Amino acid sequence: MIGLGRMGGNMAQRLLNGGHRVVAFDPDEDARKAAESAGAVTATSVQDLVAKLSAPRAVWVMVPAGDITEKTINDVADALSPGDAVLDGGNSNYKDSARRAAALKERGLDYLDVGTSGGIWGLTEGYSLMIGGDSNTFHRLEPIFQTLAPASDKGYGHVGPAGSGHFVKMVHNGIEYGMMQAYAEGFELMKAKEEFGLDLANIAEIWRDGSVVRSWLLDLTAAALKEDADLSGLQAYVDDSGEGRWTVEESIELAVPIPVITLSLQARFRSRQDQPFGGKLLAAMRNQFGGHAVKKAD
Repeated sequence: MIGLGRMGGNMAQRLLNGGHRVVAFDPDEDARKAAESAGAVTATSVQDLVAKLSAPRAVWVMVPAGDITEKTINDVADALSPGDAVLDGGNSNYKDSARRAAALKERGLDYLDVGTSGGIWGLTEGYSLMIGGDSNTFHRLEPIFQTLAPASDKGYGHVGPAGSGHFVKMVHNGIEYGMMQAYAEGFELMKAKEEFGLDLANIAEIWRDGSVVRSWLLDLTAAALKEDADLSGLQAYVDDSGEGRWTVEESIELAVPIPVITLSLQARFRSRQDQPFGGKLLAAMRNQFGGHAVKKAD
């Protein structure tokens, strides 16, 4: 196990709870100390990590997508031996995963791209694992996935060749964008109907049981509204970590329409703008052609 960010640390803990031996490394000393206190053996470097593992080794990389993933996997590969395996559980682009699998195969190393969902709740609820790569490697390492999953017989699976695990996770996150946007719009509409005085937290609770729109996302929505019914402590700023963009780009490449997911991504972009120029230009055009009133900037 390598990369003890918030999710990585929870995954290490779940493996430890399942009786697995975990050797953990993170550049942050506090993260290493937390892993050690949980029962993991810690390493001071990638080389030290590999030295403390028995062959055939399995190293799980849990770091953000991008250059850091590329560097980490290269460093790990340099320290491993033929027959060892690298598992990338981060949100890497599936094209990068397919390329990395081919490069590692030339060095006699196995590679699995493990699309991982579960967030901070994975420690207690288990993780959903979408795994791409060689099927023999998957079966050899299946006890790891069975421990991380919600149960030994559900919540994980081998979905196809190298790159497919992260491709499926990419689509999963795109769907997540659309579901979140639909909930947000529906609750905003209900909040706007002021004469009814709707209790949004109560409505969320009602929908959690028996409704066709019940889901874990709705459970989390209900929890958020219970904590702060007006969400007065938050700004309407919604970030994205990349998977939604990749999903939309893939739909363009394949000419497959995904309007809901595309619009949900665009809504996130709009949420980050303060007084967007496009909105100002709309106001200016109405004023130009119809003399409609505009609100002047302060």
